[in-house]
Amino acid sequence: MELNQLLHQLDNPSLSHDERARLRCELAKRLEEAGDYKAAREALNEFWPNFNERPNTEGLDRRTAAEVLLRIGALTGWVGSTKQIAGAQERAKNLISESTNVFEALPDEAKAAEAQIELAVCYRREGAFDEARVMLKAALSRLNDEDSELKGVALVRSVGVEKEATRYGAALNILTESAPLFETINSHALKGKFHNEFGAVLTLLSEKEHREDYIDCALVEYAAASFHFEQAGHDRYQACVENNLGYLYSMLGRYAEAHEHLNRARRLLVSLKDTVHVAQVDETRARAMLAEGRNAEAERLARAAADTLERGDHQHLLAEALTTHGTALARLGRHEQARLTFQRAVEAAEQAGDIEGAGNATLAVIEELGELLPTRELRNKHLSKSYLVF
Repeated sequence: MELNQLLHQLDNPSLSHDERARLRCELAKRLEEAGDYKAAREALNEFWPNFNERPNTEGLDRRTAAEVLLRIGALTGWVGSTKQIAGAQERAKNLISESTNVFEALPDEAKAAEAQIELAVCYRREGAFDEARVMLKAALSRLNDEDSELKGVALVRSVGVEKEATRYGAALNILTESAPLFETINSHALKGKFHNEFGAVLTLLSEKEHREDYIDCALVEYAAASFHFEQAGHDRYQACVENNLGYLYSMLGRYAEAHEHLNRARRLLVSLKDTVHVAQVDETRARAMLAEGRNAEAERLARAAADTLERGDHQHLLAEALTTHGTALARLGRHEQARLTFQRAVEAAEQAGDIEGAGNATLAVIEELGELLPTRELRNKHLSKSYLVF
């Protein structure tokens, strides 16, 4: 159902309380998918006037109340993420888990799967990748061929988890195997997410495996993602494509083009007041500047990004920014500050349960400060990295 149809139906005075609630949930879901979280919150204002308070589901039947909890839980996670609201992911998980229990008891397998997919997003934001995998696997096991769009959402989210966990081969396998499914899906937003993730994974694999043939493929995927996000009117995800292109061009040493794409990404995200993703773009730019040898500018940007991310629940993103900041400090000769910053990066990643992030920070210590570390300490860090990778 299109947005205009939903709005028209909401004007019907004969709607029951439950019918109106379900329509508002559907409207909020569509707005959320378009990245318009403010409008999505307004659609649910009747049940959720204050962000920090529990939704009011009084007078709703059990199924409808669960639907309201699911939508408000998911939106709590998204708003909490973009606004850096501490504790928001935990509140989101509690609301979504409550809705999951109801859907399982009814039973409604598709809605239970949808709730588990949203739970996985919360875990992924925190860097708890194992928990996210468990939720996504459980969700996929509940879905059948008729649930193609919901299955597509779960698969895209699975790719995101494997990508952030640096398991690029696993991510590529999911993308390749699920490509036929996405040819049948009509949602431009979902198709765009698929192509954007495909481009990102190919970019990372080209860097890791020195596969130049993946570069052209990644550019094709990013072009497809941009087209679909433009059709969907999804500026937030368009900004993600621009950020990814900035990373790709900086990897190729084409720094002027990289900064052009990063400028576009930042402008879009600033207009959306999305502080988390603005910080991520700044961290991407800091990496590009390190590659250019602009270490002082990189240090300032990475420090600002880390300061922003430290105020929220995104510990794995904080670990990445701290690792970049530590690298910049090391290259400026500020070795003790660099060592302490790398240590904070490891601690942030470990706090999130992000083994890979902790390993990356440890490896950065060895690469940037190895010559300055005592032999015993260096050996211990090598052992730590080997364990983390295993």
